[in-house]
Amino acid sequence: MVRKKGSLILCGAFLFVAWNALLLLFLWGRPPIGRLGEGGGAEPGGREEWGVRGADLAGEVIRLAEEVESELEIQKQLLKEIQSHRSLWERHREAGKTGMAGQKDKNSMPKETPRLLQPHLKNDGLDTDHNGEKHSEGVSALPSSELNKKEPTNAMKLAATVAPSPVIIPILVIACNRVTVKRSLDKLIEYRPSPELYPIIVSQDCGHAETAAMISSYGSQVTHLSQPDLSDIPVRPEHRKFQGYYKISRHYRWALNQVFRTLGYSTVVVVEDDLEVASDFYEYFRALYPILHSDPTLWCVSAWNDNGRDGLVDLGKPQLLYRTDFFPGLGWMLLKELWEELEPKWPASFWDDWMRQPDQRKDRSCIRPEISRTMTFGRKGVSQGQFFDQYLRYIKLNTDPVRFTELDLTYLIHEKYDEMFEKEVYSAPLVKIEDLQQGGSLKGRGPFRVQYSSRDSFKVFARNLLVMEDLKSGVPRAGYRGVVSFLSKGRRVYLAPPPGWTRYDTSWS
Repeated sequence: MVRKKGSLILCGAFLFVAWNALLLLFLWGRPPIGRLGEGGGAEPGGREEWGVRGADLAGEVIRLAEEVESELEIQKQLLKEIQSHRSLWERHREAGKTGMAGQKDKNSMPKETPRLLQPHLKNDGLDTDHNGEKHSEGVSALPSSELNKKEPTNAMKLAATVAPSPVIIPILVIACNRVTVKRSLDKLIEYRPSPELYPIIVSQDCGHAETAAMISSYGSQVTHLSQPDLSDIPVRPEHRKFQGYYKISRHYRWALNQVFRTLGYSTVVVVEDDLEVASDFYEYFRALYPILHSDPTLWCVSAWNDNGRDGLVDLGKPQLLYRTDFFPGLGWMLLKELWEELEPKWPASFWDDWMRQPDQRKDRSCIRPEISRTMTFGRKGVSQGQFFDQYLRYIKLNTDPVRFTELDLTYLIHEKYDEMFEKEVYSAPLVKIEDLQQGGSLKGRGPFRVQYSSRDSFKVFARNLLVMEDLKSGVPRAGYRGVVSFLSKGRRVYLAPPPGWTRYDTSWS
C-alpha cells in the first residue's frame, strides 16, 4: 500500500511539472507585446489580430487542462480498480485459510469408533497428502450432479490451486538373476494408476546379463539401477553356505540408500522380483500411508498375510485389515525416518529376521491385510524353497479390488484398535480344538477362541489348525498381542494366550 501511495504521488508530481513546462514553453515562444512577429501579429492598436491570437491561446490552455483532467480521471479509475482487485484477493485468501482451518478441525473431530475390522465408508471426498492430512481432491465435496449445477466460486478455485500435492510413493523392486522379473514388472505397470506418483525403481544385484536386458527393455517405464559391488563377502567358514543372504542384505542397504538419500524420496514400497501384485496394490498403500505417517506405534505396512492361504481367509471381506507384531515383508512400505534409524546398524545378513528382533521392532507393529495383495511365484532362491511348497504356493492373491481410500481406516490407530481388539478377542467363547475340527455343537461363524499357554501348545494347535507354527523372537506369524486370527472351516478363530497378556517371551523361537 505504501508503494502504491508513493507511485500516485510521483505520478501527480510528474503531471504538475509537465503542465507547467508546457505553459512555460508556450509563453517563451510568444512574440513580445507591441511588435509584429514574422508570422504576423499586430502592433498596439491592432486589436483584431491580437484578439484572435489571445482567443487561440485561451482555447489551447483550456484544451490542455481538459486533457490533464481526463488523464487524472483515468488514473483515478485505475487506482480504484487495483484497490478493488486487492480487496477481492484478500477475501479469497481469507476464504482459503478458513476452509483449510475448517478441514483441520473436521479431521481432528472424534469419529464414531467402528467395529473391529469393519472399516466405514468415507463420504467427505477427501484424499491425503504427504503429511497425512486430508485435503479436497477437487474444488468441492458435492456430488458430481450438484457440481454441474453450481459455478465454482473464486474461493473454490483458490482452494483448489493451493491444495497440497499427494505424496510420491516409489516402488523399489529388488532383483538379481531372475528373468521372470518380467512377470512382476508387467503387473506393476499394468495396475499403476500414475507413473508420476508411483515411479518404479529396479535395483539389480548379481550382474546377470539376461535379467539386465529384460529390465532395460522397459525403457523409461522403470529406472534401472545396478548394484556396483558384486564381490564375495568375507564370512566365517560355517556361514559360507549363507553367502547369498549376506549379498542380499548388502544389496538392500545399498538400494534403500539410493531411494532415500540419492533420489530423495520420503517413503518407499519394497517388493522382490518374484512377487506378483494385486490390482488394488497401489490403492492399498496410498490409503495406509497417512496411518503409517501419523501413528508412531507403526513401523511398516505390508501387503502380505503369512496365513493368507485359501481356506484360512474370508474371501467375502477383502477390506479387512489388521495390526500385527510380526514383520511380514513381501511387499512392504517404510518411511525415510525408519531407514535413518535402521541403516547405521543394518545387519550383514538375514535382514528380515533381524527386523523381527525386539531391539529393532521396539514394540512397534505393522498393518497387514486379511487377503494378501502380493503372491510369490519364486520357488527357487537362496532359501532353496523353504516354506514354499508347504505354505507360500497356497497364498491367496486378492481378486476383488477395494477402494481403500474411500474407507475410514482410523480404527487401525493404536488406541482405538487395542480397545476393540481386546474386547472382541476375549469376549469370544472359549472352545476346544476338537470342537472346531469336528464341528460339535458350535453354531454360527464365530468368532471362537482357542487358548494356548506355552510354546509347545501353540505349535500343536497351529499345526492342527493349518496355520504357520514358527515363531520369531517369540512372535507368531501374523500375530498381534500373541493372538493369531484366521478362519477354520468357515468360522472365525482367535488362537490366543490367556487374558492379561503383557509381552512376548523371546525364548519361544
